[in-house]
Amino acid sequence: MAYPRYGGGLGNFSNQMQMGQPMPGTGPAVLPGGYPAYPAYPDSYSSAGDPMWTYFTAVADQDGEVDAEELQKCLTQSGISGTFSPFSLETCRIMIAMLDRDYTGKMGFNEFKELWAALNAWKQNFITVDKDGSGTVERHELNQAIAAMGYRLSPQTLTAIVKRYSKNGRIFFDDYVACCVKLRALTDFFRRRDHLRQGVVSFIYDDFLQGTMAI
Repeated sequence: MAYPRYGGGLGNFSNQMQMGQPMPGTGPAVLPGGYPAYPAYPDSYSSAGDPMWTYFTAVADQDGEVDAEELQKCLTQSGISGTFSPFSLETCRIMIAMLDRDYTGKMGFNEFKELWAALNAWKQNFITVDKDGSGTVERHELNQAIAAMGYRLSPQTLTAIVKRYSKNGRIFFDDYVACCVKLRALTDFFRRRDHLRQGVVSFIYDDFLQGTMAI
């Protein structure tokens, strides 16, 4: 079972980016079996001169981590959403859940860097498929974006996603990012249990609830 290069990967969009500023970093390498390898930021990472560090430390607690409300403030101040509406608190909650591997409900700077790379990739995808510049994407455009990220979804699954995240058939940027976050988080949750890489796993009920209710 080959899993998508979600996160920093741009799929077929890599040669079609139309924004004026280059996207920092590159997509994750794909390991044998189709799984992505994320860039690691060691504890000794030097933040000197890093603009991300300025945004992050301006709102972080004394423990060097941010919760959902602080993340929302940080992302709003950074301007990463561009001309789109700022991210909602609910979207920021699931952003943290996506990378909260120690279940603290907070995000450290290394996770913030990983999130930043993913957000830039998703933003580029959104702008690329939004060919009419409406600030929203429709079903066929969402299908293009999801396919370019490497996901192979059935028409029934795509319909369920559109119903969940669209307003009058259109998906706004915040909802699009929320969709990308959940796709990545649930895929990551699933693949960690798919030891044979066959796309089939067995769940203990409590394990299933922990993995899905947190997102």
